[in-house]
This record gives sequence, structure tokens and C-alpha cells, in this order.
Amino acid sequence: MRVLTAVVCLMLSTSAVAAERYRDEVVERTLPNGFKMILLEDHKSPVAVAQVWYRVGSRNEIPGVTGLSHMLEHMMFKGTEKHPEGTYSEIISQNGGEENAFTTDDATMYYARLASDRIAIAIELEADRMRNLVLTDDQFEPERKVVAEERRLRIEDNPIAFLYETLRAQTFLEHPYRQPTIGWANDIAGWKLGDLKAHYDLYYQPNNAFLVAVGDFDAGKLGDLVAEQFGHHPRGPEAPPVRAREQPMRGRVRVSVERPAELAFVSLSYHVPNLHHPDSAALDLLEAVLSGGKSSRLYRRLVHEDRIALDVDASYERTAIDDKLLTISAQPQLGVPIEKLEQAILAEIDEIRKKPPEADDLARAKARIESAFVFSQDSVFYRGLLLGTYELTGDWRAIDDYLPAVRAVQPEDVRRVAETYLAPEKQATGVLIPKPGAAPGEPRPPVPIPPVPIPPVPMSPGGPPGGVR
Repeated sequence: MRVLTAVVCLMLSTSAVAAERYRDEVVERTLPNGFKMILLEDHKSPVAVAQVWYRVGSRNEIPGVTGLSHMLEHMMFKGTEKHPEGTYSEIISQNGGEENAFTTDDATMYYARLASDRIAIAIELEADRMRNLVLTDDQFEPERKVVAEERRLRIEDNPIAFLYETLRAQTFLEHPYRQPTIGWANDIAGWKLGDLKAHYDLYYQPNNAFLVAVGDFDAGKLGDLVAEQFGHHPRGPEAPPVRAREQPMRGRVRVSVERPAELAFVSLSYHVPNLHHPDSAALDLLEAVLSGGKSSRLYRRLVHEDRIALDVDASYERTAIDDKLLTISAQPQLGVPIEKLEQAILAEIDEIRKKPPEADDLARAKARIESAFVFSQDSVFYRGLLLGTYELTGDWRAIDDYLPAVRAVQPEDVRRVAETYLAPEKQATGVLIPKPGAAPGEPRPPVPIPPVPIPPVPMSPGGPPGGVR
């Protein structure tokens, strides 16, 4: 078994070499107005993706008007004078492409994927709506109701999502990461068109955005096109920095919510550093060892052997601008007390804090991370997502440092970070207590929300985007 694992790791390490060297492949260019472009030629297929990233998400919002970044994402599809409402999506569709957008804590991103000879269409459309969006009350009020209904469906009526939101608000006391991307319900009800216009004028400026393009194009020619389309926008005001920093946990935090649900749910969160910290790679391996597939420790113990959990998962929010969380969540089998499941999770955490993982377990975790990283390179969308995420959180060049750091992690490193960050006094626990048969609130006629496919996300590095339109 050990020989097989070693061979797999060697094969993945060899195949990953080309994917690592982004420094050798990417063309970076910054225009006089501050707009940056990150261009990567990928000639495996005749397609290309263009992504425009704005450095604004719920992290940049203030209490009372939370959710404006997500609302603006919706409104960006309402049109400009040159391209009225509905035109953007129609043009992309008529040219055989697909488009969407998402908002996270740290950013808002818009993308279109087309045949590479038509990527100029997406560039022109994005450049137009960067500064020429038409915002009116006739469009704003109906869309605000749509977002309010979206919140009700995805948060209020989703017991696990409601628990996560409640737990995060108690885990972050000072940092705006405590705020939901979609916004608090009372804030949504109180939004004004003037709030949205001010948000747009402050954050949707060329010096607060960058473009990532990956695909079958000539980077020099595409760069000239981007400069022509985006270069005429004047530099805007500088966005105010987010100075908030979360203090260390003041002690254990525990919250419980009662919601209509068939089964209980438990989630344990711990503050951890992001990708800029030397412990980041070891934390990535800790997540993978605990919950990286059916051979991981938590799944093997709780689902397969003890059969007390339906599912268990760990998530390390590594690629974030500021430090975030490592979260372990699980749902019990029918009839299993939630306290029993929670104690079993804590026992596994306690064990890895005391004893390093076996070499084979760590080798499998590394192989899983490397394979996910390598296979994601087959998609121009995910190569763009990788570049954009790393640029957002510091510098896209740091991608090249990821796999070497993962390969260098030793079993003792995993134990050490578990002991350091998963200490009992640093734990925030959320428990969902089911209320079978209870109504989630007064019935209300639903506001139709057009179904939008949510793109899958590579397992590593980084976590999934949220707040998809």
C-alpha cells in the first residue's frame, strides 16, 4: 500500500509541474487608470473565459446596509443605455456562450465563457457596464423583493444555512466576516436606491477591479483590446480599507437554534490563518486528513465504522483576504443523539492533537490535494478562478508556491497545527435542534427566482464561491 501511494504521489508531482509555473505563462499588464489584466494563453481547446473581479464583498459593507454587493450583482444585469436590460445575456447566448456572476465575502466576480474568437464580445460588454449601469427605482424595488425572497428560501427556510449564519455571527465579533453575503433581512428591507448608487460609484471603478482571461487567444492582442475597452474609464476614488481584525477567541462559544428539520446538525468552528501564514499548507493537510474523502479519519470512524453519522465534512477557508475559519460539520443518523456525535468528533480532534497522522494517511491526503489541483487545470474557468482568487488575496504568483508547500508538510506539522488551532478553548459550536412538523413561518406567495446553475468548485486550494446570482 505504501509503495502504491508513493508511486501515485510521484506521478502527480511530475504531472503537476506544468500547472505550477504560472509565472512563466501569465502576462500581466496594468493600465494608467489602475485596471489590471491577467492573461493566460491556454490552447487546449478553442474556448476562452473572461472574468472581471471587483474588490468588494460583504467584508466591505457596514452595518445597516449589508448585502449591497450581492444586490448590485443582481442589478448589473439590468442594463446600460447602450445595452438595455436583458441584452447582455442575450448577446452571450446568441454567440454560444454562458455567463454568470457570484458574490463572496471578499469580492464580486462576473464571467463569460465563449468560443475564443468571440471573447471580445464579453470584454466590450463588461467594459460598458463597469461605469455605465442604469439604476432606476422601477428596476430596484422589484429586484429588492427578489433578493428578500432569495434570503427567505436559502437562509430562513434552510435550517442548516440558518445555523451557519448564526454561528458565524457569534464567531466573528469584530470583523465584518460576521455579516452574511446576502445581507441581514432588516437591512434588505431598508435598502435605498441611493445606497446602491453610492456603492456602485465607490467600488465599481477600474482601479478597484481586475480582469482575468484564460483561453485560446494571443495575449498581446487581447491585452490591446482590453486596454482599448477599459482604458478610457477615469481612475475612481480609492476604496476605504477594511481595518477590522478579529481578536483571539475569548473562550468557548456555543449557540443552538431550533428550526423545522428532520435531523439535528452540529458544526465546530476554529479561527485559523489564511494562505499567507506558514501554517497554511499544514492546515490544508489537516482538513484533508480529517475529511478528505471516504478514507479520511472522520468519515471512516463516524460514518463507516461507528455508523453514527450520515455525513461529515471539514472546510478550511484558506483563500480569504483576512483570517477565517476551519469548520467541521456533521449530521447524525436517525435516532443518534447529537451529543454523541459531537463527542465522537471531539475525540477524533483530540487524538490528532496528540498523535501525528500515519504516513500513509498523510500521503493519501497529499495525493488527493495534488490530483484535485492538477485536474482542475483542464478547465479554463477554474484556471481563471485560481488566478483571480490568488490575486484578490495577495498575488497570483503565489499559486506556484502551493504544491511545493503541501509536499513539504510532515506528520508532526499536522499534529502541531491541530494542537495550536483546534484547542478546546478556541472552539465555537453550533447545534441545530430540529422541530419536526413546525411551520417555518406564515405562508407567503413566492417571488419567482430564475434558476441559475451554480458552477462546481475545485476542492483545493481554496473554498467555494457563494452568493451566486
